[in-house]
Amino acid sequence: MRHRWIIMGVLCGILTMPALAQASSGDVGTIIETFVVQQFPDAASHYWVVNETRWDGDEMIVDVHTIVVNERRQAEPTLSHFLLLIVAGELRGVQSIPLEPGTDCRAEEAV
Repeated sequence: MRHRWIIMGVLCGILTMPALAQASSGDVGTIIETFVVQQFPDAASHYWVVNETRWDGDEMIVDVHTIVVNERRQAEPTLSHFLLLIVAGELRGVQSIPLEPGTDCRAEEAV
């Protein structure tokens, strides 16, 4: 019975190793997560949704919505919309997009 647990543990470890090896600083999910954590350092919790991506060579534009809760008892989360410019696996630019229709965008921020 004990050997079953050892075999299962080794098998799970072997199956998760490739996933851990593939995650890198050039991983889009890692780049977005790092950006959200830096953008909202006081957040109690957050999540993000990728709406669309556009590729042009080694450049990628990612359309992202973020949902952030700053306090655990906060009734309404803070919603934000961003365009991220990722070049060769690095975040190079950020543009905040207003949620209200007809509002002008803010200027790009160099990262």
